[in-house]
Amino acid sequence: MPTEDSLFSRRDILRLSALLTASGALPFLNARAARAQDPNEPVKIGYLPITDATPLLVAHGKGLFEAEGLHVEKPVMFRGWSQIVEAFLAGQVNVVHLLSPITVWARYAGKTPAKVVAWNHTSGSGLTAAKNINSVAELGGKTVAIPYWYSIHNVVLQKLLRENGLTVITSGKPAAGEVNLVLMAPSDMVPALASGQIAGYIVAEPFNAAAEINGIGKVLRFTGDVWKDHACCLVFMHEQDLTDRPEWSQKVVNAMVKAQLWTRANRAETAQLLSSSNAQKYTPHSQEILARVLTPTEGDIAGYVSSGAIRHPEWRDRRIDFQPYPFPSYTEELVRMLKDTQVAGERAFLDALDPAFVARDLVDDRFVKRALADVGGLQAFGLVDDWTRQEVLQA
Repeated sequence: MPTEDSLFSRRDILRLSALLTASGALPFLNARAARAQDPNEPVKIGYLPITDATPLLVAHGKGLFEAEGLHVEKPVMFRGWSQIVEAFLAGQVNVVHLLSPITVWARYAGKTPAKVVAWNHTSGSGLTAAKNINSVAELGGKTVAIPYWYSIHNVVLQKLLRENGLTVITSGKPAAGEVNLVLMAPSDMVPALASGQIAGYIVAEPFNAAAEINGIGKVLRFTGDVWKDHACCLVFMHEQDLTDRPEWSQKVVNAMVKAQLWTRANRAETAQLLSSSNAQKYTPHSQEILARVLTPTEGDIAGYVSSGAIRHPEWRDRRIDFQPYPFPSYTEELVRMLKDTQVAGERAFLDALDPAFVARDLVDDRFVKRALADVGGLQAFGLVDDWTRQEVLQA
């Protein structure tokens, strides 16, 4: 039987599909515009309880916004992407993390006047399967759950399926060479796998770790082992704030960048901070499950290499990692890949997009470049001092 959360997920995709059209977004944008804009409006964070939100929650939990001289409200946890987008459009929250494909959808289908100002994290997702499935090819004839059509999870999964000779369907019983993709709330994925309702799922952490810890499934591939150092969730802010409150916007990004640096140096403490045992109650997840994501051991990594979950150990993927700079090459590649990915609903806007234009128009990197300069540049995150890179994808 579907749970309340899974029913909400189905409603959520329908709601978001309606919101992210020019006509659907307009009433909420008008409501925000009609409100008197307080130049001292506090930082109001909206997030989902996944590790993708880590830097925003760490920045709050460690007082990094206050250290920048900002007033900040307690972050608001949402249950679905439509809720967080609606609250953002209406101005109820002003700093959010969104799945990178949703930012494309919001700006070019919903005409949302907002921009990506930074990456929230890299990697941080995986394809988990039942214990008797040992390769992507063995998913043929089976059903796999995804959290959203406009997600990096759907993009990477469909690439993996194509390269293993499998075809995607979205309803009905799959034939031997087909995989049926279904939308499912992340909280329903682990029990659905345990009951045999699905053969696998691809999603953000810590739901892959939860299947491992509970002995229900195993990680078949990490998305960061398919697309090296890819972004998943991005920091999205209103253009009006970026234009009218540049100092405020700069301080917000400063805090987020410092939070990423702190997280990299304090992974075990981050797992405790985000856990259900912490007084802030940022997420419902146990410290054990979060630590599996944030502090993988060398033994864990060796096991993943042996099983094939990691095929590129030379990439030194950290399961989830943090660096804030939004490389233009990533945005361009994302748009190209979205064009080859099956998504539900109207997609004419997507087919018409020019990748180079999106990389220039969707992203405002002024603030993150200044924030990085103050902490030692890209080198502080173990990267070469270069604002360009080449995307590496190897299934």
